Amino acid sequence: MKTVNRKRLEILADAPLVPRVVAALKQSGIANHTVLPVVSGAGRSGDWSEERVTGSTKQWVLAITSEEKSAAFVDTIGPLLDSHHLLLTIADVAVVRGERF
Repeated sequence: MKTVNRKRLEILADAPLVPRVVAALKQSGIANHTVLPVVSGAGRSGDWSEERVTGSTKQWVLAITSEEKSAAFVDTIGPLLDSHHLLLTIADVAVVRGERF
């Protein structure tokens, strides 16, 4: 099968911010995404774990898209990266059925 190059976006965000991330995806022309729960991790501030009582639940938002839409998303979400401590990674991926992305 033939593969097509696309961009994989991964955004780690506090759960209350996920709707804003999804809105930014849609504003950038990216219609499809997946949201996954995150249980624990470690970062610059040290270890952390999911804590529903204090509202520190984190989620991954994943999307695969074209390079053009990926660039539009970075422009849209850019202001939130520092102010809301989002983590954004972008990777090159090869996908089958590239017309879906």
